[in-house]
Amino acid sequence: MRIETRTVGDVLLARVEGELDLSTAAAFREAIDRRLADGAKHLVLSLAGLTFLDSSGLGAILGRYRRVSERGGRMVAADVPAHIVRLLSLSGLQRLIPTFETEAEALQNL
Repeated sequence: MRIETRTVGDVLLARVEGELDLSTAAAFREAIDRRLADGAKHLVLSLAGLTFLDSSGLGAILGRYRRVSERGGRMVAADVPAHIVRLLSLSGLQRLIPTFETEAEALQNL
């Protein structure tokens, strides 16, 4: 898994590539939490490069949603591949985390 992050105003934009699963979920949590601690209020997960997501990865995403929500922020996802949209929908996360076609659209909706 690879995570590229940048801050746009009070939004943390995180581009996630590869597999988000049991073996990478802890690294995902640590990377996002470390950057959120720098002061970002909102989180955009850009998932165009995400190839695999399991229950550990879903749990890590849900945990970041809770963390952002507790701080009064919002979390959205962008560029989500169809197979990942299906998993987000089946897990119920899509009701909590809106998805957008592009990063720009996601940023505009925060």
